[in-house]
Amino acid sequence: MQRRAEIDRANRLSSAAARGNVDEARRLLEGGADPNGMNSHGRSAIQVMMMGNPQMAELLLQRGADPNLRDPTTGSFPAHDAARGGFLDTLRVLCQWGARFDLPDYRGRLPLDLAVENGWTQVVAYLSDGRQQGNPAKEEEERRPGV
Repeated sequence: MQRRAEIDRANRLSSAAARGNVDEARRLLEGGADPNGMNSHGRSAIQVMMMGNPQMAELLLQRGADPNLRDPTTGSFPAHDAARGGFLDTLRVLCQWGARFDLPDYRGRLPLDLAVENGWTQVVAYLSDGRQQGNPAKEEEERRPGV
């Protein structure tokens, strides 16, 4: 019975996140909903959230959502979804909370690849910049002495 209650809470949180309803999501989290709880489709709230709502991303991440939780079907991460949709503000929030941009989905694509495919030039510039976590260019620069 407890497992069913957890799935029900995860379903409600995922629904609020998908609709971008920050107030409802906040109430559910304050009421004990697990930010990483899996809904009846095997996905967490951050995986199904309205990607164009950086406030939702911030709320979920503040409450402990994992920014690097892989989608079980596609292998994509929240950063892939945000990059595919051109949601630069959400990508910035994900980056601030430790999202990795160097992890491929099951088809071998990085968030940068998806931004390029979809013509999101500002997202491409951001992901190519090298100043965010999980960016191999940034990590290489940090290993070089005197930089």
